[in-house]
Amino acid sequence: MQRVIGLFALSMLLIGFSGCSYLFYPRAGDYAMQAKGTSVVETMINLTNMMEASAAKAKGGKGVDTAFDDYHNQLHALLDSYGDVTKEQEKTPAYDLAVTHKKELTAIFWRLWKFKDDQPQRDQHLDLSIAELKELRETLRMIR
Repeated sequence: MQRVIGLFALSMLLIGFSGCSYLFYPRAGDYAMQAKGTSVVETMINLTNMMEASAAKAKGGKGVDTAFDDYHNQLHALLDSYGDVTKEQEKTPAYDLAVTHKKELTAIFWRLWKFKDDQPQRDQHLDLSIAELKELRETLRMIR
């Protein structure tokens, strides 16, 4: 019995620390593949373009509709892609700014999730997300 409990605890730790987003957001990997560019930064730029289109489609909706779910999975693909940036790129001031944009996008999404059923807050947070994505895209272009 102790062995079973230990195995269960170990498996939960591994799931928790190994980026469980692919368990909960399995389509994030699909979006990352669709956005695949010639470099990690190019992939991230492509993801911001996809996210902007999905956010625009999600406006006027309610709950976790298709466009909102797409945006959510694309956000996880973008967040996961930060780990693939090269060491040289990580040392640039532009990358530091990109990390700030990442944190801002995450904070906006948390609020968006809270108001996903409430208009006009949902649309206001989607507009804020779109503006933040544009700023992130410009920052990513400086990293190239």
